[in-house]
Amino acid sequence: MEFDFQEKASSSSDEDEVTRHSRAFSKNIISGGSAAGSGGGTAHGTGVFQTSNVHELLECPVCTHSMFPPIHQCQNGHTLCSSCKTRVHNRCPTCRQELGDIRCLALEKVAESLDMPCKYASLGCPEIFPYFSKPKHESLCRYRPFCCPYAGSDCSVTGDIAKLVMHLRDDHKVDMHTGSTFNHRYVKSNPRDVENATWMLTVFHCFGQYFCLHFEAFLLGQAPVYMAFIRFMGDENEAKTYSYSIEVGASGRRMVWEGTPRSIRDSHRKVRDSHDGLIIQRNMALFFSGGERKELKLRVTGRIWKEHQSQESGACIPNLFN
Repeated sequence: MEFDFQEKASSSSDEDEVTRHSRAFSKNIISGGSAAGSGGGTAHGTGVFQTSNVHELLECPVCTHSMFPPIHQCQNGHTLCSSCKTRVHNRCPTCRQELGDIRCLALEKVAESLDMPCKYASLGCPEIFPYFSKPKHESLCRYRPFCCPYAGSDCSVTGDIAKLVMHLRDDHKVDMHTGSTFNHRYVKSNPRDVENATWMLTVFHCFGQYFCLHFEAFLLGQAPVYMAFIRFMGDENEAKTYSYSIEVGASGRRMVWEGTPRSIRDSHRKVRDSHDGLIIQRNMALFFSGGERKELKLRVTGRIWKEHQSQESGACIPNLFN
């Protein structure tokens, strides 16, 4: 791959300075020097680079993320991304020189000509994109790791579905169940003390996939309510191939919700705030509980079924509970 680092002359003195530093950077990397402070690029012939080495040049030495315009450099040619320029208080982290407002136009031009694999290639993504198109794809890539779907606390663990199932079982002690139907009873001795709470009742395996059943208590406006819903442990397109029903009731009365499970790409809070599930007012929940309505004894039942086979659906995940 050959790169033309020739920059057009500018009429302003400020632009002349930027161009001078860009040319200095270009000469530095063409000669095999290290301008980014991370090893530099290797030249083969005249201006021909190995893509991996050029990619190293595009890695910010502070945050180690890929750099995108504007890419800044100091007078000695050390580069860093615009986000880190503020973090280092406008001082080069390599030589401590003041950074000023010098753009590394040469490196930006190199980046424009690159095609790079998705950063999730090691997880199976085969796509290759122009360098500046990578972030948009990677934010939506179907191979990107999933976040832990546990709703009882903030958890930073990410990974594939198999890893998260084991994590939920071993670290969060979530109940595991095999089968497409469920029957849970939620008991709370003093439900009026619960204004904002969340529980994951169970994770269950059916149709070769995993699903999370959630049950939450919160205020809808000024009204205390309970909500039950299901999330699919996979991507949204595949989640749409399944449906589920949730039912609560007693004494010959019942409330039923039918819907499509949301992907765990959507947080449990996002699902809750969209009211995409069975919502039960507290007075109704206490009525279903029977007795003197001082104790919540709510039975939550339901089932999952598969609507149709999606051509984009992934392979079945083996039952990891055994």
